[in-house]
Amino acid sequence: MKHAVLGLALGVLALAPSSADSHDLGFSGLLGGVQELSPITLASGKPLAETPYELESGKYYRLEIIADGSAELAIGGAGFFRNVWVNEVVINDIEVRPLGLDSLEFDDEGTAEISFVTIRPGTFILRIPGTTGKSQQAIFNVK
Repeated sequence: MKHAVLGLALGVLALAPSSADSHDLGFSGLLGGVQELSPITLASGKPLAETPYELESGKYYRLEIIADGSAELAIGGAGFFRNVWVNEVVINDIEVRPLGLDSLEFDDEGTAEISFVTIRPGTFILRIPGTTGKSQQAIFNVK
């Protein structure tokens, strides 16, 4: 299983565009097109997501995380981020291509957009760090 996941990850990396052509439609077309997911909203006292996300392994997705500025909030999930390949994170039209990601923190209102490819099947969670409530998490079921 480890070899299969490593092989898939290396295959995705081999298909990854250089920074100059990350928005090239050929990249998203190669992976079956990018699928826009319902956004996650970070707001004091509000649920992150109404229902679990149902994703497919090896597919390309884009997720907006929107903070309303009602509180300084973060969203994190090492298990999620270790089981997807993050193509880029866009914040205020600045594109970041990280080698790894653990969390994003919003000190004020704003939007971050994450584009990623799911690598491994399983159930993964993004949550507000330090919380345990079910409404303070977004569940990703990857098949």
